[in-house]
Amino acid sequence: MTVGRLAWMIGAAILILIVNVCLSILYMMVYGYLINPGQPESIYQEHVKIAAPYCSIIFGIPLFYFVCRWIGGKWERNFSVKATLLVWIVYLVIDLTVILANFRDLTLWLSILVIISLSTKLAAAYFGGVSAGKRISL
Repeated sequence: MTVGRLAWMIGAAILILIVNVCLSILYMMVYGYLINPGQPESIYQEHVKIAAPYCSIIFGIPLFYFVCRWIGGKWERNFSVKATLLVWIVYLVIDLTVILANFRDLTLWLSILVIISLSTKLAAAYFGGVSAGKRISL
């Protein structure tokens, strides 16, 4: 693997992270302006703490699948799944670093949501790589 390919995988993981956060912000804007407008800011601050992990799961699955399908298609067939799993590993390192830096006391429920989030993203990355490998062979 070359440095250029590794940079593509790191860039893809960062892209997924940024888009996922932007989609969570978009959800909060819709919530604040259309679903539950006119509330004090503290209500929105509490809601984002509850909604953000779910947004990460819901938006993360298709993001990982399609980005990993695209990334996997850039390499030869036998490397497409490995490349997408490396994207997930980079994402895992970044995500866990951010989570552990911001949440000193992870609750059991938040820990379960983190595990679900990372597991579903792993599955989406894997199937994105498998799908890319099938496209390459055609």
